[in-house]
Amino acid sequence: MNFTATTVVLLDDGNLVLRYGSNSTPPIWQSFDHPTHTLLPGMKLLYNKRTNTKQVLTSWKSTEDPSVGLFSLEIDIDKKQYVLKWNRSVDYWASGSWDGQIFSLIPEMRLNYIYDFSYIDDENESYFTYSLYNTSIISRFIIDVSGQIRQFSWLDIDEQWNLFWSQPRDFCDIYGGCGAFGVCNQQMLPFCNCLTDFEPKSQSDWNLSDVSGGCEAQQLDESECRSSCLDYCFCNAYTFISNICKHLDKEELQNISLMLSHNSYLDPIHTIYIKVSSSDHHKINTKVLVAGIVSGSLGLVFLCSICVIFYRRMKKRDPGMLSEEDRKDLDVPFFEFKRILSATENFSLANKLGQGGFGPVYKGTFPGGVEIAVKRLSSQSGQGLKEFKNEVLLIAKLQHRNLVRLLGYSMKDQEMILLYEYMPNKSLDHFIFDRRLCIRLDWALRFDIIMGIARGLLYLHQDSQLRIIHRDLKASNVLLDEDMNPKISDFGLAKIVKGRDTESSTTRVIGTYGYMAPEYALNGFFSVKSDIFSFGVIVLEIISGKRNTGYYQNQQAFSLVSYAWGLWKEKKPLDLLDPALAESCNSIEVLRCMIVGLLCVQEDPQDRPTMTNVLLMLGMDIENLPDPKEPAFVSKTSVHSSSESEINQLTITEQEGR
Repeated sequence: MNFTATTVVLLDDGNLVLRYGSNSTPPIWQSFDHPTHTLLPGMKLLYNKRTNTKQVLTSWKSTEDPSVGLFSLEIDIDKKQYVLKWNRSVDYWASGSWDGQIFSLIPEMRLNYIYDFSYIDDENESYFTYSLYNTSIISRFIIDVSGQIRQFSWLDIDEQWNLFWSQPRDFCDIYGGCGAFGVCNQQMLPFCNCLTDFEPKSQSDWNLSDVSGGCEAQQLDESECRSSCLDYCFCNAYTFISNICKHLDKEELQNISLMLSHNSYLDPIHTIYIKVSSSDHHKINTKVLVAGIVSGSLGLVFLCSICVIFYRRMKKRDPGMLSEEDRKDLDVPFFEFKRILSATENFSLANKLGQGGFGPVYKGTFPGGVEIAVKRLSSQSGQGLKEFKNEVLLIAKLQHRNLVRLLGYSMKDQEMILLYEYMPNKSLDHFIFDRRLCIRLDWALRFDIIMGIARGLLYLHQDSQLRIIHRDLKASNVLLDEDMNPKISDFGLAKIVKGRDTESSTTRVIGTYGYMAPEYALNGFFSVKSDIFSFGVIVLEIISGKRNTGYYQNQQAFSLVSYAWGLWKEKKPLDLLDPALAESCNSIEVLRCMIVGLLCVQEDPQDRPTMTNVLLMLGMDIENLPDPKEPAFVSKTSVHSSSESEINQLTITEQEGR
């Protein structure tokens, strides 16, 4: 009897292959034909027309359980697209039809100098697959336990997986994404929360961002309900009915008649407990209130009177203060104003660090030697309560090593104060534009700063899942810590772009001349690509040690961008290099960064790369990079003819450190 040797080989592309005999024989089984939650380059998401069978990607059940989960991805051959399904039955997202180059609802696929996407449809099968033009890049495509599909690339320079794109972009579009009794809110972090009186079924899973288990009803006794209301600043009253604890806020108390008539949890025989100052206690029987409402609304008047007294005692609202609703989900400490005065020595000029669009910034020191940076709204500032609210509410939700950390805030009368971690080395412009200090930044350090800014911006645009457009990215808004690590700051003008939107517009153009993208400066259109433009300007400034708004040798170059473009066209790119880098520069890295910078400042926003692509390109071989197209305003005549009337709308911020 003849026995044929059987071999199992794990190939370099990740395919596990079982064969009889030599490697030249067809496989009798291979892992690429049986995908789980991952699609590697070369794999197929396939529908076999001959056997009427399909390959399906399925999510894990949880982050620690690889068994089959609730979400799946499969081909829809009728519409030539692929679809995401919940429980293999409910469609909640589709890629859009294949148009010969991309799936219509995934614009990221247009960036085809990195990935080569294909959809094949013939008489035998239909399938989606992809490969990479640069085979040295490691990539994977997965369906996550969250219900999103995600494309990752491995960054050797960071030794970590980098998210290239994900869909659906709006987490709240995922069917059942927050599980049973969960509520999704894209404008809050975390996105998922439980209904009132419910709690996560598995808190440990929620701590790992796995919310698929959903929520379950809280089990409290009445004393715990009372204590939880007393401890929670925005609980103004509570009820405890059928072992269910219900907190009531200001709006519910003000609409008590509507609440009584439409909410089953308030039976007229039960009691509402209202939280008031310690010198006065009121317990109001809802049966009496209902009778009063029926007979003439006397009970409602009585309750409203109590509410008015209570709110006047609890807080005398200043029109310039943050509202209770603003503060409700704010996870940032409030500091008494007198502590700020003490820490800054009454805003002493000796402690002043610099001046920005918001106002002056001071160094402060708390007892124990804790150093802080204190940003104080200036009465002459073009910014005000709106920008203050935007920054304190937005940055409180952001946590990244390349974003400055907000430590707290303070308000008194018309004073508005923000407290940040102290950056002893001030801002990037403090170094690169100073001929004495710039020598402290050798090329290796400048490249690290470029990478850090890119990572911070990628987090804002994509990884934070809020899709935030900074709108005022510039060298003075990049702060440097004691180890010269860059941190993006100043979020007063930042905007959250909702859902799949990638752009918006405004009639109020605010920013800093020299860093604003042309479509924003001239027409008020802004997008993530506006930030990309600003990043490109910063990269060119870091390479050259020159400001974008300055005088250059070539009389036709009115800016650093146009000067750099001229050197590129003349095939003299390294002439842009800061003379202080003559001994430390890595010419290949400098050239790569210059190409990336010019790609970021291209005139058409669609031509500019995303931050994901920027990080990939900063680690790619130069020959694999695309050629940049001409930036906007490369001659003095073009800028004078098109933008002179708009310049008076721009805010020119004094370039000082913080």
